[in-house]
Amino acid sequence: MTDNALPEQRSASPPVPHVRMLLGFAVATTAAAIFGVAFPPGPWYAALQKPWWSPPNALFGPVWTILYVAIAAAGFLAWRSAPGRRAATLILIAWFSQLLLNALWSPLFFGLHRPLLALVDIALLLFVIVACIPIFARGSRLAAILFVPYAAWVSFAATLNASLWMLNR
Repeated sequence: MTDNALPEQRSASPPVPHVRMLLGFAVATTAAAIFGVAFPPGPWYAALQKPWWSPPNALFGPVWTILYVAIAAAGFLAWRSAPGRRAATLILIAWFSQLLLNALWSPLFFGLHRPLLALVDIALLLFVIVACIPIFARGSRLAAILFVPYAAWVSFAATLNASLWMLNR
């Protein structure tokens, strides 16, 4: 049976699958954030030579908290506005790819003390984030816009990662 009701006649509340997906994006993003927190900077990082423009450690938590909220919201908005099943699948693959690469960075850098491997990871992460923006924009301009600060911050973090690697080889 098809839904022939006019948009203004439909229920204003979101369908249950949308609520579940929103929660799914939030839980997945929170899990990635918690996984990253399991690998704190510690004494190894404190002993590294850092560039003069390296921000204080206290800045990273608040910035990432804001970005993780935007990441979850962007994923949901992009998925919800996908024009079809294939587009929704592409969005999910792209979104989960960036989340996986995001989650891998902390264990590579802080856990294994491998700045070069972390640099490869963050370069791939930046590539996927930038690729997500036009994919998301096809259905949700807001989802695409929410990934722009994420791309900017990850660009900065990649530059910092590269500098740390070069200064401490």
